Parts: sequence; C-alpha cells; structure tokens
Amino acid sequence: MVNLVAAQKPLLHGLMKMAGVQPYTVDIEPGTFMNFWVPCETVKKPKKGGEKGIKELEKPQPPTKPVVVLVHGFAGEGIVTWQFQVGALTKKYSVYVPDLLFFGGSMTDQTDRSPTFQAHCLAKGLSRLGVDKCVLVGFSYGGMVSFKLAELYPDLVRAMVVSGSILAMTDSISDTNLSRLGFSSSSELLLPESVKGLKTLLSVATHKKLWFPDRLHKDYLKVMFTNRKERAELLEGLVISNKDQTIPNFPQIIHLLWGENDRIFDVELAHNMREQLGDNATFQGIKKAGHLVHLERPCVYNRCLKQFLASLHTDISTK
Repeated sequence: MVNLVAAQKPLLHGLMKMAGVQPYTVDIEPGTFMNFWVPCETVKKPKKGGEKGIKELEKPQPPTKPVVVLVHGFAGEGIVTWQFQVGALTKKYSVYVPDLLFFGGSMTDQTDRSPTFQAHCLAKGLSRLGVDKCVLVGFSYGGMVSFKLAELYPDLVRAMVVSGSILAMTDSISDTNLSRLGFSSSSELLLPESVKGLKTLLSVATHKKLWFPDRLHKDYLKVMFTNRKERAELLEGLVISNKDQTIPNFPQIIHLLWGENDRIFDVELAHNMREQLGDNATFQGIKKAGHLVHLERPCVYNRCLKQFLASLHTDISTK
C-alpha cells in the first residue's frame, strides 16, 4: 500500500525547487554529513557523465542576497517544517534550510548528541556553503540549537528570530512542562509510536483541533519519525542541570515570535526569556496560534517575519 506522506514528498520537493531552493549534501567531517536546501542560483547544474554516469553538483557559490537560515524543530525535517516560509522569502533573501543531524538524511557516527555539537556542525556546513553572515530563524528544538550557534559564532549570526523555544532545557523546566502536559518523558511526547500518541502531540502543539484520517497519521509516523534511538538521545542531551545554566550576553538582535496559545513553551516563558536576554530582545505574539505557529497561521507569521527582516536591512542601509 502506498504511503501517502511519502508519496507527497516529490511534490513538496518540486514546489521547493520552484520556490528557489534545492538539496545539497555537505560533508562536515569524516562520518558526518548534513543535508541543506540551498538557493538554486548558488549551485550549477549537474555535470554530464562522470564516474559510472553519476551526476555531481558543482561546489556551491556564495549567496548573492542577505542570508536567512531556517532551523527546524523535532517533529519534522527542514522543508516540512518551513514549507510555507521558503517561498515567501526567496525573492529578497538567500534561504538555507538545513536538516539537523538524524533528520532528513543528515547523519553522524559521532556519539555527541548535544545542541552544541549540532551548532558546530551547522556552522561548518554554512561555512562550506559560502555563508559568512546570516539571520537565524529557529523553531522549538531548532531554536535551542540556534541560540547555541549564536553564542558560539557571534560573527556568523547577525540576528535571530525564535519561535516556541527556550535558551536551554533545564531539568526544572523539563519536569514542570512534562508534569503540566501529562507526560513522563520528552520521548513519550515528541517521539510517539502510535496514532493515539501522534494525535495527542498534535493536539498539544496546535491551537485549533486538526482532523486527519488515521491512515495519514500512520503514514506520517513511518516517514517522519525515523532514527528513533538517536533522536531519543538528542532529547536526553538537551536537558541540563539548573545550576549549569548561564545566560549568554548575546550581541545579536533577538526577536521572539510566538503563538500566544503555545502550550509547550507558553507565553510566560517567552516573556521571562525576553527579560533575561535584555535590551536586544523583543517579543511579538500571534493570536489564535499554538506551538506550531508558523504552520497554523503562516500568512501572519510570514508578515511578522518579513517585517523584522526588513527592519534589519533598513538598519544596515542607514548606517
């Protein structure tokens, strides 16, 4: 029987290429590689011929427009997460959509599962793609990786937009959130094994109730929740002790763009984080939207995102 979710992938890939991005695999280090969706204009057409008839893409050229990097969350790979944002941005920006390790074909034989390792690999990948300055847009797990990337590579990250995320997952935040939502572990919430579990995750992550046939839920589970062992280890690698938490002094402008009905990381957490981040941080809420704000209300989200990006461009041009 045809997997309906897998069958839609070629269509989504085709739409992304029409929007101006295409896949490119970057070797980070021996045993580690990351898939990126990169601007089509940065990659020349495949060479004809080659060994055993394999077509090889040319090394990407540096971007020609301001760079926006969209970093996905835990329940879907890059272009699935950002499918409604890519086309809205490619006219004015060079858009890069990475698949973090153990998502979308990105893999490593290293045992490090920390956001720090993800950030180092992402920085190396962007460097090999010719990106020397960018704005990060991070969602949920991708937001935590983005915060770490901005901390470790301040010259690379010019500004950030963060949705449904926090600086770091402390044990107290983890315990409080799981207790409030009624789960015993992050894996139980974010790595569902049954249709019932996936429905529960979607009900927690969205403001409006969504209805899909069970067949579609089953197919989504098979396609999107691969590498379960490694992803469970990523969740374990997220949690740090309260006493180990520090608030970096970020030089970047950070815009918190939030669904006001987010049940996973609620608005109160966002406001507390804005206070911790200081004067460089701003907050903007989107009504009638939950954790998956960019998918629930993509038009509003895109308008807010583009306004923020345009303000950055204006700031530079007036200096």
